[in-house]
Amino acid sequence: MVAQDAMVESSAVGGWSEALGALHERIGHRFARSEARERVRRYLFGLLGQVERKNGWRLAEAVGERDPQGVQRLLNSAKWDADEVRDDLREYVVEHLGDEGTGILIVDETGFLKKGQKSVGVARQYTGTAGDTINCQVGVFLAYASKKGAAFVDRALYLPKGWTSDPVRRAEAGVPEGIAFRNKIELAERMLERAFAAGVPARWVVADSFYGRSHAFREWLEELGRPYAVMVPKTNAIPLG
Repeated sequence: MVAQDAMVESSAVGGWSEALGALHERIGHRFARSEARERVRRYLFGLLGQVERKNGWRLAEAVGERDPQGVQRLLNSAKWDADEVRDDLREYVVEHLGDEGTGILIVDETGFLKKGQKSVGVARQYTGTAGDTINCQVGVFLAYASKKGAAFVDRALYLPKGWTSDPVRRAEAGVPEGIAFRNKIELAERMLERAFAAGVPARWVVADSFYGRSHAFREWLEELGRPYAVMVPKTNAIPLG
């Protein structure tokens, strides 16, 4: 039985390796230098490996590097367009999971707890991750799900006004000049617009009560003719007619 389990595990690992290789071929051309292309391949394997805390040091060790400088350089200064890779990912997800009958788009957010003040977008703000107002970053995410599976297809980091209105802080953190303040509803709408424009096959848009309580968000979806199912707090007034 042990030998049989080992064979099954080996087969599964081999399948994942082939799939990751194909994914790397799809996005590899987005990276200008061969060094970055090779490192992103190892980085992807590290992310899906058995490393418990996937920080720079742990991932560097997992992919056989002596220090995290290469991984940090890949994420911070290597020349590649994250939005183009996002589009490649969305296309890949639709190819493998797309389903006209059961597909849905899911809007949600999560917080990343922080201790310092240097991470882009960090501030004292509410996050459901902690269930409290705490020092953190908040990301808004768009996922796709169908009977075939689920995966993320887009993301946006929420930048509080304390960041967007502070040019010195923006420059120190490398925030591009063209990025202006957008609330979380606006970030969600932009991600959905990209998914709609790309023809992602989704029958419904679903979201929790943070988005569901926004009359403007629901009205925006209705104007686009997009069916939705969102949570609405019982204290939220909904006009009839």
